Amino acid sequence: MTSQPNVRVPDAPTDDPSAALTAVVDKFAAFIRQSAGRHGLAQHEQDEAIQEVRIRLWKALETGENIRSAPASYVYRTTVSAVVDYIRRRRAKREDALETLPAEPIAARSNEADASVRAGDVEGALERALQTLPTARQAVVRLHLSGYDRFEIADLLGWTEAKTRNHLYRSLELMRIQLTRAGFNPGSYQP
Repeated sequence: MTSQPNVRVPDAPTDDPSAALTAVVDKFAAFIRQSAGRHGLAQHEQDEAIQEVRIRLWKALETGENIRSAPASYVYRTTVSAVVDYIRRRRAKREDALETLPAEPIAARSNEADASVRAGDVEGALERALQTLPTARQAVVRLHLSGYDRFEIADLLGWTEAKTRNHLYRSLELMRIQLTRAGFNPGSYQP
């Protein structure tokens, strides 16, 4: 009797990293979302956090068997680390956005000499009023004057719409008061 050679059939469910990642991430998805939500991440950011956890588990554990046997504490630490790193990247991006805001004059200039002088006066007063605001509020006003709406500003700065609205309206009111004291009537200016 002849013997057949030993043929090894791979254990697909335990060796497949993709299937193992899907199983582990599905198992802990509610926890990952809860952790990300506690740190203030929006729904789409929670999805990114889940993807980041998936990538980190795959890079660190490599095989399906290792991924499936990872303890819950390891997945927890990986989740917290991914969420904190995401928040740090978002904060750094926000700070970069604040630094790159245009510092150029705000008011538009006209071709007519009289309008140009008037615009220069208003521009200077507007810039002086703007400079008295804290940096974050200056950013909100500059973005508003550049044509962004509250929702776009909130997204760019990583703030809530309510916080953006509050900073914008208070800043505009403070600037209106300063411009009025300087002899300008902000409501009646026509370039």
